[in-house]
Amino acid sequence: MVNYKYVVLIPARGGSKSIPLKNIKPIAGQPLIYWSLDAAVNSEYVDKVFVSTDSEEIKKVVLNYNKKNKDKIEVIERSEEAALDTATTEEVMFDFSKRVNYENLVLIQCTNPLVTTKDIDGAIRMHPHYDSILSTVVQKRFYWHLNEDGSITEIGHSIKKRPRRQDWDGVLAENGSIYIISRENLYKGKCRLYGRIGTYIMDDLSYFEIDEENDWLIIENILKQR
Repeated sequence: MVNYKYVVLIPARGGSKSIPLKNIKPIAGQPLIYWSLDAAVNSEYVDKVFVSTDSEEIKKVVLNYNKKNKDKIEVIERSEEAALDTATTEEVMFDFSKRVNYENLVLIQCTNPLVTTKDIDGAIRMHPHYDSILSTVVQKRFYWHLNEDGSITEIGHSIKKRPRRQDWDGVLAENGSIYIISRENLYKGKCRLYGRIGTYIMDDLSYFEIDEENDWLIIENILKQR
């Protein structure tokens, strides 16, 4: 069995309550999943790109991808358990890990089509220095916690020491675009993140991901501008 050094896993379930067959719906000129495929297949570090799906329609669209490095792509079916509505991303990762021999796993998601090959390469280059990697964006906003009595209290800042925007490093927000972990650490931690976690900071616009129709309109506009 081939042992790949770095593989990309793209989960693409057929069921979507908010936007039917969202993962293959056209956006900015091509199916949504093609933006993730474009980024993944052109990475110099990625040996193989696997799409995990329970949908014949998604499988057909993925196999019709006809661009440079298309030979890197392989569709892999899920077990019944990993195809349930209640299945977690980690369950999909473990299901995949039973079927494919790899050293390191790069998880990217169709709903984050603003990820680029440059981002994937940059995150992979960081990976040897950490146990796992996730992508983030810098947010310069003040966050608050809603208390049971209806009042609010600060999170990560003080109302008496509010920095000017230009003097503040901000906080890091997980954007859901890239996660990297070795097979060994995935099984140790039973989670997509484990141990000493590093971060690859992405462009501010990558904060947006597609969950609802309004997100779709925002991201489609960004993709068209690119």
